[in-house]
Amino acid sequence: MASPPPPVPAGSETRWDVDGLAQRFHRGEAAIGVIGLGYVGLPLAHAIANKGFRVTGFDIDPAKIEILDAGESYIRHVPAAGFAALRQKGLLSATADFSRLGEMDAILICVPTPLNRYREPDLSFVEATTAAIARHLRRGQLVVLESTTYPGTCREVLKPLLEAGGLISGRDFFLAYSPEREDPGNADFDTGSIPKVVGGDGDAALKLATALYGRIVVKVVPVSSVEVAEAVKLSENIFRAVNIALVNELKLVYGAMGIDVWEVIEAAKSKPFGFMPFYPGPGLGGHCIPIDPFYLTWKAREYGIATRFIELAGEINTNMPRYVIDRLAEALDQRQQRGLNGSRILIMGLAYKKNVDDIRESPSLRLIEMLEARGARTDYYDPYVAEIPTTREHPELRGRRSIAWRPTDWRPGALGAYHAAVIVTDHDDVDYESLVTALPLVVDSRNVCERKGIKDAKIVKA
Repeated sequence: MASPPPPVPAGSETRWDVDGLAQRFHRGEAAIGVIGLGYVGLPLAHAIANKGFRVTGFDIDPAKIEILDAGESYIRHVPAAGFAALRQKGLLSATADFSRLGEMDAILICVPTPLNRYREPDLSFVEATTAAIARHLRRGQLVVLESTTYPGTCREVLKPLLEAGGLISGRDFFLAYSPEREDPGNADFDTGSIPKVVGGDGDAALKLATALYGRIVVKVVPVSSVEVAEAVKLSENIFRAVNIALVNELKLVYGAMGIDVWEVIEAAKSKPFGFMPFYPGPGLGGHCIPIDPFYLTWKAREYGIATRFIELAGEINTNMPRYVIDRLAEALDQRQQRGLNGSRILIMGLAYKKNVDDIRESPSLRLIEMLEARGARTDYYDPYVAEIPTTREHPELRGRRSIAWRPTDWRPGALGAYHAAVIVTDHDDVDYESLVTALPLVVDSRNVCERKGIKDAKIVKA
């Protein structure tokens, strides 16, 4: 494989050979570094290596490195089958040694961008990663941020950190933004089949990022600036958050009228134009929808603009776990003449969405805490999440384990009897009919029983 041209000393006024680097990207002959081997970085590294690039994954978690070195995967929907073959071909490796960043032709940043306790952007992971890159930055490298963030992050945060050593963006190195669009567990779309939006800090950066991703994904959508690309990702997720909030509010209104919101949506989506179905739920989960809209809310304050629509949507979605608990409490009171205090409640599903093992921002975690605060005793069952790992928001739940699937032990009068189950995550490979048969009350926040044709007076929709 071709090696990169020898570096030119910092301070040279000659711009790097952009065309030559773009051609190496086109041919798949470059060395690519992916920082952050989580739900975004790991499938991205796998996809890039599958296109023939030499990929090095960087992560600060030694456990991840050890698993990948063994040719295994720690993310259920990212199969381990291909890792060993890619390692044997020398196309994929993982390391915690960030001094090797200088060997890379392109460095892609895929680290978390959470909110702090005040619901403000926490860019500490991005800043620490950028500082690590800056220590080993050389001429001719492309640096791309993929983490979701507010418009201005690349130019206002990353660029000054990277230029602190004397290298200049657009001349010595190249900075771009291309927002991740991962949808864990989506069988119809993987990393390579999802178009990538790309914005660059200058024409050269845009050309290089377009060349790189053009080799990896089905389509590249170049935009005029990094700020536009940053805004694209936020707009996608705000669109979803606002529409989910709308149907969640409709669920409350129609529920008070005795109207089934899921039946309304199914009928409404028969219209071939002017309507797009969104579905209510027990609360938002995952990194994107519960978090990302507030990045724009925070940034908008700098311009004196109040994002009332976004904040109202956040308020509605945040209150959904409370609505589910209210429905559960009402059903227990009316049907079993008991309150939540002292009741045994089974939470069905811990992952934030079905058929994955991802629990980031899962409403199940909040439901468990809220139920126990009211005196209920809770367990959970999830075929994908055997044990609750350490989480930033719910550290006290760490180490709790999923119960075994034994519905006959959950019946009234049995030793492990539950007074009710709450379906929070509608995994496909769960026998909901056995669940409904065994328990005296099932609160269904996903309408999964209806979808599977299970009808029983014990089912309460929430």
